[in-house]
Amino acid sequence: MIFRKRAPNPPAVQGQDRLDRLIRAHLPEADEDTLRLAGALTGLLACVAYADRKYDVTEQAHARDALQRVHGLGAAGVDAICDTLRLHIAELATTNMQVHTRQLRELSELELRREVLDVLVDLAAADGELSLVETDLLRRTASAMGLTQDDYLLAQARHRERLSVLRSS
Repeated sequence: MIFRKRAPNPPAVQGQDRLDRLIRAHLPEADEDTLRLAGALTGLLACVAYADRKYDVTEQAHARDALQRVHGLGAAGVDAICDTLRLHIAELATTNMQVHTRQLRELSELELRREVLDVLVDLAAADGELSLVETDLLRRTASAMGLTQDDYLLAQARHRERLSVLRSS
């Protein structure tokens, strides 16, 4: 038979579940909204970091910096999440980004969403280049988080010299 039943837990769901469990374990005092926001941030970090199919050490360092800014997440939690990202980045990058962007849109204020966008743009530019794939993903992510084109352009402006589409012309 050509058609088979879908696996009950696709790999991306398993990976995100693993991250969600780590976040819960390392943020035991956090309320449900904070846990969901931390999960959304981590999921978006994975998606953006692996958009160009590379997750190099500079991107890993930027992801670590972003996670260190999560209030209440200690060094052990940051290490555990970073290890999971490093080991399972391809699996985690295939998650449904809309879930993450919707949670950010619903649970956070505009300023936090802009801050997250800045972090994501910085992460994408960490390897010295903002590729067309990365800029497309970042534009869609900004829009899905309820941000404007101006918000995106402001975040990207710091890395204008790294835009591959400008260097190739």
